[in-house]
Amino acid sequence: MPQIQQLPAHIADLIAAGEVVERPASVCKELLENALDAGASAVSVELEHGGMTYLRVTDNGCGIAPEQLPTAFLRHATSKLRRAEDLAAIGTLGFRGEALAAIAAVSRLDIFSRARGADSGASLHLEGGVPGEVTAAGCPEGTTVCVRDLFYNTPARMKFMKKDSAEGAAAAAVVTQLALSHPEVSFKLLRDGQEVLHTPGDGQLLSAIYAALGRDFAKSLLEVDGGSGDVRASGFVSSPAAGHGTRARQLFFVNGRLVKSQLLTAAVEEAYRNRLLKGKFPGCVLHITLPVNEVDVNVHPAKTVVKFAAEKAVFDAVHYTVKDALDGEGRPKAAEKPFYQTMTAQEFLKRPDAPKPSQAVTLPMGKTIGSAPARPAATEPVRPAPAPAPVTPVMAVHDAVCQPDKPFTAPAAPGVVYHITPPEVRTPPEVRTPAEETAERPETTPSPAPAAEPEQQEIAMPEGPAAAEQPWRVAGEVLKTYIICEDAERNVWLIDKHAAHERMRFDALKARTEPPMRQLLLTPAAVTLAAEEYTAVLENLELLADCGFLCEDFGDGTVLVREVPDDVRAEDAAATLEELAQKLRLHSADRAALRDEVLHTVACKSAIKAGMTSDPAELRALAAQVQSGAVRYCPHGRPVAVKLSEYEIEKMFKRA
Repeated sequence: MPQIQQLPAHIADLIAAGEVVERPASVCKELLENALDAGASAVSVELEHGGMTYLRVTDNGCGIAPEQLPTAFLRHATSKLRRAEDLAAIGTLGFRGEALAAIAAVSRLDIFSRARGADSGASLHLEGGVPGEVTAAGCPEGTTVCVRDLFYNTPARMKFMKKDSAEGAAAAAVVTQLALSHPEVSFKLLRDGQEVLHTPGDGQLLSAIYAALGRDFAKSLLEVDGGSGDVRASGFVSSPAAGHGTRARQLFFVNGRLVKSQLLTAAVEEAYRNRLLKGKFPGCVLHITLPVNEVDVNVHPAKTVVKFAAEKAVFDAVHYTVKDALDGEGRPKAAEKPFYQTMTAQEFLKRPDAPKPSQAVTLPMGKTIGSAPARPAATEPVRPAPAPAPVTPVMAVHDAVCQPDKPFTAPAAPGVVYHITPPEVRTPPEVRTPAEETAERPETTPSPAPAAEPEQQEIAMPEGPAAAEQPWRVAGEVLKTYIICEDAERNVWLIDKHAAHERMRFDALKARTEPPMRQLLLTPAAVTLAAEEYTAVLENLELLADCGFLCEDFGDGTVLVREVPDDVRAEDAAATLEELAQKLRLHSADRAALRDEVLHTVACKSAIKAGMTSDPAELRALAAQVQSGAVRYCPHGRPVAVKLSEYEIEKMFKRA
């Protein structure tokens, strides 16, 4: 029988550290939250090799006294809680007292700190969680934490780390989110010596959005500010005309803490109902403030999940605040004073540098302008001269041809000069009577040429009996989307041809053992992604390459697509990668699921589209796959066909 024994302290510390510190982004988050809790107004983050070899966070907060430095790295040591009752009203970002201890347990750490008003600071070195001696050090007010060689003593965790670019992007996403949650704090981020983010810290949320998320996103936002009772919602939401393909641009902050809440997402999207295109989602940066005792942040160690004591009040406050802002978007706004000077024509002519008019013209409205040629005063509005007739009068041409000695003249309008070129003399055509022409005219009327259909995917007909020998028949196609099929048992099938073909393409791609054929894009497609999706793409560049997508990091959240599978159209490259990025973000932990999602997206893009007319051979090929049982569900899990029995149909018509 195995014996129960207590784990050694260092092993317990490593296990606890693994729950708090997953990657460099986790270290960055914990240190930044400590800096904000310390009252810092400026924070600087430096990363090297994605934060794996070097990560430094510097702040100008309250600092730590020299005698308290060793205590700060003990487990469950914190200055933010004193009693159990404090858990019911947490107003700080950190409160567990595990961050510094966990980080120090899996790295080589140096801390420099100087309390406000102190003459000098102190430093402390820890390696694997074991502290050294506290020594005096010269440093500015605030705290600087340097983390080196992360996970050096836990090689099992090291092998699960992604590429430096992916880890750095994840850490940058954390800095961006905290910069948006605290616009009054100036954030600076340097990656491998290059500055990639710098917020002004002027307290204006729009300034932080502009610096963190870009100009295009900031220009599409509408300001919101409202609430009810103790719940208040403020920030910015995107215009309905600027919808996004994913929800990655939805950022919610509750009392300054980034949270993920289905309640808040539903409140915002309900306000956009009937305002967005299908498949588009709103973007937002919303701050929700409410009493700290009305929200529970002690739900998950990641501290991103919260519970509200009054969910309906929070929902209504967010929903109606956003809805009011959207309703007011189309209202006329008060005219702002333009940056240029306006004046009347008379005021313009009185300027000393105004040009002297050669002759004044009096317009019907009674205004006078200069620099115009002399023209008689008009009593009626001047109408433009009619355009010349496209067809030359037959009689005039006939006269000019038959009487060459008599010049052709036409009444000319005042001020209009006609330039007439006599037409070339030609042999008059044979005169035919209308009866003769009618007799020789064919009775059939030519029909207009049919509109060109989009290019369709070829569908191979399965091997087996001929179409005439199949125990089913294709009756037709309706709505250019559904195939009507009747089987030998007098059942009627409605088949979604896109879903059926999508499943066939997915099975074929999954069974393929050779590398896919790729097409080189003439112009690489630049795709700008949200932080989490950008990180997911960088983490799976090799997987994308195996599936036919050659992508590379362009920096600042942008990915270049240079090659795509031959099944995907070049114009769909950007949209396909955006869809793939969302799926990669949702299935980042499962490699097999990731590959299936990529192949599913390729199959969807290459399958025949609903609304496209298909020829009878394609309809029979799709119906054959469904009738054989090879295709039942699409990769989404939805059925590709609906079967109606003869009894069900007759029951609809009250015949059974």
